[in-house]
Amino acid sequence: MRHEAIRDLHTVQDFIRWGVSRFIENELHFGHGTDNALDDALTLVLHALHLPFGLPDSLMAGRLTQAEKASVAEILVQRIEKRLPAAYLTNKALFCGIPFYVDERVLVPRSPISELIEQQFDPWVIADDVTHVLDLCTGSGCIAIACADMFPLAQVDGVDISEDALAVANINITRHKLASRVQAIQSDLFAAIAGRKYQIIVSNPPYVDAEDIASMPEEFHQEPTIGLASGADGLDITREILSQAVEYLADDGILVVEVGNSEEALQAQLPTVPFAWLEFERGGHGVFLLTREQLLAHHDDIQKWAKQ
Repeated sequence: MRHEAIRDLHTVQDFIRWGVSRFIENELHFGHGTDNALDDALTLVLHALHLPFGLPDSLMAGRLTQAEKASVAEILVQRIEKRLPAAYLTNKALFCGIPFYVDERVLVPRSPISELIEQQFDPWVIADDVTHVLDLCTGSGCIAIACADMFPLAQVDGVDISEDALAVANINITRHKLASRVQAIQSDLFAAIAGRKYQIIVSNPPYVDAEDIASMPEEFHQEPTIGLASGADGLDITREILSQAVEYLADDGILVVEVGNSEEALQAQLPTVPFAWLEFERGGHGVFLLTREQLLAHHDDIQKWAKQ
């Protein structure tokens, strides 16, 4: 396959077309920053050639050197043979329009929570009043760093249990020169931050149930399981967050958590809790919002559920 590309293909657009054809032929899955074969192939070809997006037609028709052909063919074949998400091959992902370093130690950023951050969680908070934000299960640090960007007066804590994930988060904190405002903290959820209060607690925790884990496309199995799996119903981590968050929220604070396909199970198990299920223009689902006041009002139901 690699030799075919080097021998018979010549231009940038030749390799993009070849990549699209091979990706479809090999039934790759797309869902880590792109949702189709064309965007995936375009991303990889341009990365291998050190070229930006939005090339004029004249450059798309440009012929490649033999060395360039080999580099492009190599990255496309890796995508096919290893089923690695494109972001792991480029070590790049965008979140809230911000570039992040990523590798196999963290999930590829893709949460719809990005829309809420871009909107400064309006109308639930007043941006100028936000001084402390907590990102639970921070992974690459993308949510924490994006929050720091949108709330310039805020100190942001990014918490994760994984040392590997925090190493990646610290790369991104350093690259974005935010070490004075964003702190990566190793902690099992709230364990290492006792006594702190936040206007916003936001989390994209593990939330995939056992059945979905077993049936996920191979690309998702390249990501760290610790960032995906959360028990039989996908809610093990969410139980802990809901049962403890009220202690760490400021009086006017909000809790925002993504639970994805586990939304239905959560609603069925806590029918009295008034979850606000948020909608997104760019797609995505399974993100709820609760105020501290609501968490207090339903404290007994939540605690009873969490102990089951």
